[in-house]
Amino acid sequence: MKSDPSGGIALRQAFQDVACPVCGCVCDDLTVTVEDGRITAVEPPCPLAEPWFLAQHAGHPPARIAGCPVELDAAVAEAASILRGARAPLIYGLSRSSTGGQRAAVRLADLLGATIDTTASRCHGPSIMALQEVGESTCTLGEIRERADLVIYWGVDPLESHPRHLQRYAVEPLGRWVPRGRDDRRLVVVDVRPTATAGRADKFLQIAAGRDLEVLWTLRAIVRGLAVDPRYDAGAPLAELRQLADWMASCRCGVVFFGLGLARLASGHRDVEALLRLVRDLNGITRFHARRMRVPGDVAGADSVLCWQTGFPFSVNLARGYPRYNPGEYSANELLARREADACLLVGSEGVVDLSDNARTHLQSIPIMVLDYPSVESPWEPAVRFTTGVHGVHLPGTAYRMDEVPIPLRPVVPSPYPSDEDVLREIIQRLRPAATADAPPA
Repeated sequence: MKSDPSGGIALRQAFQDVACPVCGCVCDDLTVTVEDGRITAVEPPCPLAEPWFLAQHAGHPPARIAGCPVELDAAVAEAASILRGARAPLIYGLSRSSTGGQRAAVRLADLLGATIDTTASRCHGPSIMALQEVGESTCTLGEIRERADLVIYWGVDPLESHPRHLQRYAVEPLGRWVPRGRDDRRLVVVDVRPTATAGRADKFLQIAAGRDLEVLWTLRAIVRGLAVDPRYDAGAPLAELRQLADWMASCRCGVVFFGLGLARLASGHRDVEALLRLVRDLNGITRFHARRMRVPGDVAGADSVLCWQTGFPFSVNLARGYPRYNPGEYSANELLARREADACLLVGSEGVVDLSDNARTHLQSIPIMVLDYPSVESPWEPAVRFTTGVHGVHLPGTAYRMDEVPIPLRPVVPSPYPSDEDVLREIIQRLRPAATADAPPA
């Protein structure tokens, strides 16, 4: 507590062990300092977390229709009217929400017979399709911290995308089987160009662009003891692939973290499938794991909620009264590009930047309803905008870390804004008041 210049008392409070939902690491060891109801400092420093937390303050009215501030009830009524009149509504986003809001979005999609999709369809959707075919030898980040003596980053630069991943989970921390931390681990980076993380690696394997599949199948052949023609162009020097295969086979516990540099290629799901098959082969020799480097804070939670509610992780159509899953046919980007959606509810608009030009063009031609955080500027003015409180800043909630471990979120500052769950439930009440008045929570 301290005095402010006006002679009053400025309240200052430090919240410890705060979880950060900005990226898939969901680090839960932050100390957040709040003064007069506003976040003023975040420790330890993180180039993603600090600016994000400092920006979370009131900046928009709770609701707008066509850019004009209105009461929340009026905005709910307008959104319900648009959705009621739509023949093929789309609900998209969810990666910045919390478990309660994601569940409410699925319930709304079921009520409308809508298509519901997450930002995973434009990120790690190919990875999900690959693991559905092959399976995934997975683990928690805690197990990596305690056991892994070989860490490989493939097609990802975590120092840029997940700044504290090396520090907290994979490379630097002391573990039960790696008591000296970094000194007991080998770090390998595989990418098409040098990266910041590659500068810290024990080995940087630079491969030819678009040749990941050949590299992975060559590694599989070496691991399985098959002969490889020395004249074969595998996309990387054969001697370096032999050395990497030897490190993989001889480690006590290894892990490969793969990112969008692998999953977003034209043959992304086949490339990831090859990687998962390589990891499966290695488990016949040693202990090895594969983990996706999820980017948005709770996209793993969106996948999990859709799975337990519909049986499928993304791109789900409920028009027939039961869930149908078909990536491409029911993915938001393709639906919009084919001009098949006539209204769209965005639960978080950040994912719009990843849509194709054709998809964005059609999105601007149909009624859009947006639920966004106070600090987020929508790409364009929607028909209805709801400003919602931020889980982990204004509201409690749950976010799923990239290893599908749920992390509780708690509020640190008050907010005048409702939660996304509250807004979605109000829309559901407007659409079917009699059926939901006495219904238990979804």
